[in-house]
Amino acid sequence: MVTLDTNVWVRYLTNDDELQARRAMMLMEQSEAVFLPKTVLLELEWVLRAAYRVKPADIHRSLLHILGLPILVAESAVQVAAALDLYAQGYDFADAMHLASSDTTQVFYTFDEKFISKGRHTEPPVKVVPGK
Repeated sequence: MVTLDTNVWVRYLTNDDELQARRAMMLMEQSEAVFLPKTVLLELEWVLRAAYRVKPADIHRSLLHILGLPILVAESAVQVAAALDLYAQGYDFADAMHLASSDTTQVFYTFDEKFISKGRHTEPPVKVVPGK
């Protein structure tokens, strides 16, 4: 099994450097399995959104494409799937991943008002940090 860095996935998805994109494809074709850490997935979403200005719906589609590759083994696949569901509902991807990776018997505290308003009824619930 191999693990690919974010920049390899970016080349695979964007083909913005034809030579590197071809090398990424060749590596994947030669690999029996490719492991995808959650950290690479988080960074990939950020790069596509911030550097390439890809729209959330297109990012969602791209991430689903990668996760659907027959050779792909995702870290914490159930959590990743839950995060993608939340992302499709309009959550920030990092917030969605944080929430999906949290223990559902606890409360997720934040100062992020947008996250709080979206996550009031999730498991775990998202609440404002208490205090004055």
